[in-house]
Amino acid sequence: MRYYPVQLDIRGRACLVVGGGAVGTRKAETLAACGGRVTVVSPEATAALQQMAAEGRVALALRNYNETDLEGIFLVIGATDDEALNRRISADAEARRILCNIADRPEICNFILPSILRRGDLVITFSTSGQSPAFAKKLRQRLEAQFGEEYGVFLEVMGAIRRRLIARQQTPEAHKHLFEALIESDLLELIRTGRRDEADVLLERFLGSGFRIQDLLNPNRTPSP
Repeated sequence: MRYYPVQLDIRGRACLVVGGGAVGTRKAETLAACGGRVTVVSPEATAALQQMAAEGRVALALRNYNETDLEGIFLVIGATDDEALNRRISADAEARRILCNIADRPEICNFILPSILRRGDLVITFSTSGQSPAFAKKLRQRLEAQFGEEYGVFLEVMGAIRRRLIARQQTPEAHKHLFEALIESDLLELIRTGRRDEADVLLERFLGSGFRIQDLLNPNRTPSP
């Protein structure tokens, strides 16, 4: 295996995208959605990218790339159709030991981007190690129907339960069996089909009173009686 799988926490970290076309726009949007402080450098930019800049989601510099743009950068993505420029970005990043991805050029990247299926906090990634990104995308599309939005809700509920139990000074090991039982139960299916009353009954059976779906999903509201 050539690549070491990892998921990066880029919240608050400076990220650079070079290229303001459709690919650069998608890369900038994903980085911003993950909390990165994104700067895009390009002499031209899509309307969507300009809108993102107007909303303050990214910083947009309408000019050519300069290697000084890498100062203080944690991660850079090259998304241009200029092969010489892409290789220059890669070399500049390598010299500074910066994480660098060049779109569709795995041979000059020190990391590659997988195809992503996201359902709330559930993130499933698909990679062909750069051999066929199109096939990774096809695999993602096949599984989109299998993993619906209920998985995101399920994880939100499980996370809220975990936080409540920890707040009661219960160690993770103390309630491990509860989570295993909930995972094997019908809770996910009840959430998928919108049968929340039945889900509440199930939660009470496993956890006792005070655990209701609506309260777990809205922790700031007054708990239901």
